[in-house]
Amino acid sequence: MTSKSSTWTGFAAMSTFVLLWGSAAIFIRWGLDHGSVLAMLILRFSVALGALLLIGLPSRRWLPQPGTRWQIAGTGLLLIGGYSVCYFQAMANGITPGLLATLLGIQPILTLLMTERRFSTWRLLGLSLSLAGLTLVVYQSLALTKLSGLGMGYALAALLCMTFGAMLQKRIQQAPTEVLPLQYAVTLLLCLGLTPLQPVHVELNLGFWIPLLWLGLGISVGAQLLLYRMIRNGNLVNVTSLFYLVPVITVLLDYLILGNAMPALAMAGMVAILAGLALVFRAPSSVDH
Repeated sequence: MTSKSSTWTGFAAMSTFVLLWGSAAIFIRWGLDHGSVLAMLILRFSVALGALLLIGLPSRRWLPQPGTRWQIAGTGLLLIGGYSVCYFQAMANGITPGLLATLLGIQPILTLLMTERRFSTWRLLGLSLSLAGLTLVVYQSLALTKLSGLGMGYALAALLCMTFGAMLQKRIQQAPTEVLPLQYAVTLLLCLGLTPLQPVHVELNLGFWIPLLWLGLGISVGAQLLLYRMIRNGNLVNVTSLFYLVPVITVLLDYLILGNAMPALAMAGMVAILAGLALVFRAPSSVDH
């Protein structure tokens, strides 16, 4: 009974994470119509940091254990700060969300090759099938892409930040609520340090505040806490492979909320992603390093 309850709890956490994370692209696009990238990042991480400080108020525990703080700050700078800045800069330099999603889809395969000594061929096949499905889902965006050398550099940097950042985060076994405040603080300092290099402007209206609050609270607090708990308790390849579902949720929300039709290729891609993930989760995994 306990095992069954644990399975359902894990499934609920994964489903909630994918739904939250998949909604991010819709709200990012909405918010960027009313403010600059850097302004959104600074205010987003400020809102998230403030919320986490309130969450930690009853226990008065806002910092990681002594002796681990530099390691945790560096991990956050890579996984949250570096990834966020490179992701947005890649889009700002001509890389479409579709191409970016496809490049980031390589992450679970890289993670599998780097963290598991022995892995099932079925797991690699499942990840490859999901990557092919992801390509079909975002094919229309890929077809519109005009490659930019600088944009591709930022996209590859985002991939490396997410891959190595997740591997470093896997080594941290402390509560996410004690880890994230420091990581958001250093990320906020990084964004503030970039203000002389980037424009900062906002339109103080609902079109900016609603996306900002959703990104700051729903994604940077809710989804990030779920992600860190899954990384700490689960297999890293399985956790990172959930990101294949994010474009699926985005496409569905784009259809349900904005009324944009789903191409047949996208629907076929969704089936391939689900089939690939079924192989990944069914195949036995080795123990992470």
